[in-house]
Amino acid sequence: MIYLRELERTDLKRITQWRRDPDLVQNFGEPFRFIGSEIDTTWFDSYLENRHRQVRLAICLEDSDQHIGNIYLLNIHAVYRSAEISLFIAPKKYRGMGIGKMACQRMIAHAFNDLNLNRLGLTLLSENAKALSLYCSLGFEQEGLLREAVCQAGAYLDLVQMGLLRSEWKSEE
Repeated sequence: MIYLRELERTDLKRITQWRRDPDLVQNFGEPFRFIGSEIDTTWFDSYLENRHRQVRLAICLEDSDQHIGNIYLLNIHAVYRSAEISLFIAPKKYRGMGIGKMACQRMIAHAFNDLNLNRLGLTLLSENAKALSLYCSLGFEQEGLLREAVCQAGAYLDLVQMGLLRSEWKSEE
């Protein structure tokens, strides 16, 4: 159904369009900002210079090669063997179909098996029930709550911190 591949410079136009969608950006827990193509070009160049600390992959449909989202490992720490995982599916029609779960399963396997990481963490809006359910189904545990940590549309919202250890992931196989 899907495959993952490293982001390419040719993906930038599409990513810039996605990052201009306030409905999508609100799920990131970040304030909406207008993004220009040069900003994303700089972002991509920075990624290429720091690939040892990041994995940025496109989520693509097998039957059409359509790029529908991204999944990342960020802030890879070589000593602590940890990273942060992040995911989004851009077109609404592909959300809720299990694609995000498949992408996460593959990225988690890559992190623990290929990169020899021990811990994955993430932070998400407490109001994002679908994402919370997804990460719980993958074995992530809630580790903390950052109260009123972000502001969206004038309201302060909580962030949930979650983590998954290699030993917990292995026990689920």
